[in-house]
Amino acid sequence: MIEEMTEWQNRPLDRVYPVVFIDALVVKVRDGQVRNKPFYLAVGVTVNGERDILGIWAGDGGEGAKFWLGVLTEIKNRGAEDVCIVVCDGLKGLPESINTAWPLATVQTCIIHLIRNTFRFASRHYCEEMGKDLRPVYTASTESGAVERFEEFDAKWGGQYPAISKLWRSAWSEFVPFLDWDVEIRRIVCSTNAIESLNARYRRAVRARGHFPDDAAVLKCLYLVTRSLDPTGRGRARWATRWKSALNAFAIAFEGRIN
Repeated sequence: MIEEMTEWQNRPLDRVYPVVFIDALVVKVRDGQVRNKPFYLAVGVTVNGERDILGIWAGDGGEGAKFWLGVLTEIKNRGAEDVCIVVCDGLKGLPESINTAWPLATVQTCIIHLIRNTFRFASRHYCEEMGKDLRPVYTASTESGAVERFEEFDAKWGGQYPAISKLWRSAWSEFVPFLDWDVEIRRIVCSTNAIESLNARYRRAVRARGHFPDDAAVLKCLYLVTRSLDPTGRGRARWATRWKSALNAFAIAFEGRIN
């Protein structure tokens, strides 16, 4: 099993991925005492519109640029020469490492997670109204339009919820690339269903075991879940319907990079 898992983690990858998502899963591991540890998942969207699980890595919660550069260099050395968009949540040192590994890649914060984190700071009583006021920000056609809508949002809610204003201003530089994309690309970047369903399978398997004796046991469990998703063992699945229209949008936006 260890050899099979190692072979999967080191298998060759596609030359180019239009989008790669990097997400974290928190698992309880006994390390002297039971504590929460992050395990990082990289999921690519192939030029054929398939989900491709690129690998799983154990962290300790203190990851920085050196850790992330090692992970991304490993992915690149396995054949992923180019990535157009990397969607992540601003993990420390990750954006800089992305631009080192793939200089042409655009770092994009996860819009869905940004919106969800917004509501974490707000009273449930105001969530519906706040959602309506926030929508014009992330659906704006230009950055200047988004700035205007956000200033309106901030004038209404910033005094009551200053943490929300800080959250958006901190993420702004990695949010605005989203506004440049065609609607078809926006749909793929925002389409977290494939990742959410994958994480649900992982979490179900992790909860069933409570906690794990070490990192190797966690990685084995997550690998077995991955293998069960796809007979080829690569965890492939269709990402989205109407992929051809999205592929055309990617080919125009990233001319010469999508084959």
